[in-house]
Amino acid sequence: MNRKEEFQKWGQVHMIGIGGVSMSGLAEILNHFGVLVTGSDKAESNNTKHLKNIGLNVVIGHDISLVEKSDTVIYTAAIPKTDEEYLYAKQAGKKLLERSEFLGEITRCYQECICISGTHGKTTTTSMIATCFLEALKDPTISVGAYLDIIRGNNRTGNSEYFILEACEYVDSFLAFSPKVEVLLNIDNDHLDYFKSIDHIKESFLKFTNCLRDGGLVIANKDDENTKEILEKIDKPYLTYGILEEDVTYRAKNIHMNSFSYPEFLVEKNGQEFGVFSLNVHGQHNIYNALATIATCDYYHIEKEDIKKGLQNFKGAKRRFELIGKYDDVLVFDDYAHHPTEIISTWKSSLEIPHQNTWVVFEPHTFSRTKDHLEEFASVLSLFSHVLLAPIYAAREVDDKSISSRDLEVLIKKKNPNCVCFFNYEDIIDYLKMHLKNGDILITIGAGPINKVGYSLITKD
Repeated sequence: MNRKEEFQKWGQVHMIGIGGVSMSGLAEILNHFGVLVTGSDKAESNNTKHLKNIGLNVVIGHDISLVEKSDTVIYTAAIPKTDEEYLYAKQAGKKLLERSEFLGEITRCYQECICISGTHGKTTTTSMIATCFLEALKDPTISVGAYLDIIRGNNRTGNSEYFILEACEYVDSFLAFSPKVEVLLNIDNDHLDYFKSIDHIKESFLKFTNCLRDGGLVIANKDDENTKEILEKIDKPYLTYGILEEDVTYRAKNIHMNSFSYPEFLVEKNGQEFGVFSLNVHGQHNIYNALATIATCDYYHIEKEDIKKGLQNFKGAKRRFELIGKYDDVLVFDDYAHHPTEIISTWKSSLEIPHQNTWVVFEPHTFSRTKDHLEEFASVLSLFSHVLLAPIYAAREVDDKSISSRDLEVLIKKKNPNCVCFFNYEDIIDYLKMHLKNGDILITIGAGPINKVGYSLITKD
């Protein structure tokens, strides 16, 4: 059975929550292979508009008739089990798959499935690897969790056997995948609304390594202690990378910042000089992401010059310390960081930019994460010159009134008095207009729509 036949065996497909980043990408891949796709979502978005523009029947709200006509129904884990389309599909006996299950089926349609996993850095590393494969004319299929300029979207359907995608650990989603190569970036305490502890998270990543196909390879960051612990327990082939550890396959040395404050470094492979690489994104965390990229590309025999060009051409994924514009003489950045470890990386990246004061507008993402990491959030946010807090973005959760941004404000003020909590974006924007000074930098941080604050500033007089 060829790949087109593999996709068309699902018949007509209806997707509940089609506007999500991964779901919309899946819809485009199915459409590329001639599958009739319909979908629904609770709200209009750029993704739903794009899918309509390429000819898909997407409704805002519900349309039971579309479910009725479908052979297969795919749903995002974010929808409640009381969703009327979901209930109808279940009662009607439709083939019903959660998004990660279906994505797992797609991974088995490609001989070379490259899954990038880790608590932090998945989107950036997936984007880096994808850029290098495109530079090398490998014609990959790509699924990434953000808009990537080089593919003008969050997905690309190629005609080769390469499928490069993010592998998210939340609710054990990645355990449905069948990778030929697994990249393990790091393992940290997150998604504690699902995972019970860091040991539970490590157990999930260990199970993920057991999803590796025969003849496959694990590529792992040996500087990360939790990842290193996983390596000691697996019986799969692996190679490692790092900066601090000497006993690694790929190691970055002689790290320095060029005149644009971007990292340049020498890479050694098995102790021998492999090449000098330079990036066009800030932060030491991106050196780790680049090492994972170099190791993956070298495994696939991509020419060294193509790897160098790919890394140089990569200007960052959307919402990853992205410079979105200027407000007067204030540089405005946006970052998707929603975990204390990620915010530390953002803070370190900000130090590389010449500036006066650093203003951060933080929107906590989910009540459970805010509660689980409250002290850590307070510690890292207090490092910035000024902190403005938006209300917690609920995402998939319901507010039980047990936690709010006010609780975070109280803790931050013990370390940094320059912290103010707000009830809406408009008041934040007005406050920034009154207090920002030329030479400052502003960073909006969070996985929700907090970037609207930055865009409002740079588009208004």
